Amino acid sequence: MRMPVVFIGHGSPMNAISDNSYTGDMKTLSEKLPRPAAILCVSAHWLSTGTFVCCEKEPGIIYDFYGFPPELYAVKYPVKGAPLYAKKTLGLLDGYGIKCGKRGIDHGTWTVLKHMYPKADIPVFQLSVDYSKPAQYHYDMAKSLAPLRDEGVLILGSGNMVHNLGNFARESNAKPFEWAVEFDKKLKELLADKNHKELINYENLGGNAELAVPTNDHYLPMMYPLALAGKEPITFVHESIQNGSVSMRSFAAGM
Repeated sequence: MRMPVVFIGHGSPMNAISDNSYTGDMKTLSEKLPRPAAILCVSAHWLSTGTFVCCEKEPGIIYDFYGFPPELYAVKYPVKGAPLYAKKTLGLLDGYGIKCGKRGIDHGTWTVLKHMYPKADIPVFQLSVDYSKPAQYHYDMAKSLAPLRDEGVLILGSGNMVHNLGNFARESNAKPFEWAVEFDKKLKELLADKNHKELINYENLGGNAELAVPTNDHYLPMMYPLALAGKEPITFVHESIQNGSVSMRSFAAGM
């Protein structure tokens, strides 16, 4: 069976220890997906110059944040790596100069998977985001990963379509800013219409784009499931805006 592809809005690390509509939807999503042989995550929190894949057998997890409650740093997710699939990824992306990288699993990955697969019993490996490259580059490169879907690998992008920490509200349930709501709605329409061109060239979507995507580190991971989805129907698996300015919109294709 060809595995679906997924994009998850991960938001604050506090979601790892929260019980809310978002975490509930992540649990529900995993129940609807075929069980993966492995998970490849493209996270907004592994930015690099050049592209790297984690080839570690025992990657461990990274607490790549600070200033949060002690219970968040006590969370464990003892997941195994997937070095065989990582090496296959090296071959698929050979023309892009990809290399193995030694690195743990960051919070853009484990805070999501903790709710989807709490037993940590599915191997996980990550692909870095070359932050020096534009959205079109990532979209084009992502297409080369398609054979992994036929081997049971769940390819998951983790970021946020709308992500403005300069306008971040401390309360997770704060009233969303109007510009965040409008831009999130626009992206939903483009996804439903399979208008990949405008999603790639998001900077041209009007003034709200500058507020919604002031930097594209959290936007670029969406290019991977978007490119791999092709013309497959999109299912929105969660819709909300946390902290006023962070869209938690998540979708799957091929379900």
